[in-house]
This record gives sequence, C-alpha cells and structure tokens, in this order.
Amino acid sequence: MKNISLQVEKISCGNCLETVENALKEVSGVTEAKASLKDKTVSIKYDESMTDVPHLVKAVEDEGYIII
Repeated sequence: MKNISLQVEKISCGNCLETVENALKEVSGVTEAKASLKDKTVSIKYDESMTDVPHLVKAVEDEGYIII
C-alpha cells in the first residue's frame, strides 16, 4: 500500500469533499480517500500494483476539480 496527499483546487463545501472521496474510491486499488476542506487536500491509500497517480488525478479532474 502506498499513501499520497494531493492538493485539490475548488474544494469549498462538504458536498465537494464527498464527491472527491467517492470518485477516488471508485478507482480500482484505492482503499481509502479522505478529503480536507481546511487544507484543500485529499489523502489517498492505494495499491500501486493496481493503479497509479495519473489515474488518481484523472478521477478527481473528471469531477471538475483541479489537482495543483
């Protein structure tokens, strides 16, 4: 398992947090995704043999958010 934290632009409410977390949890290999409104980040735990950072970024960006 690998952990990564990504800075996410445009997170502004609880619904945003839920949207980002749910999008990431749908990616194969992601076991945990926790977004923070205060820090505007999302912490992700994933199996690097099943996915990679570009796939994680795409999942978030497909929901309309921007990874900085």
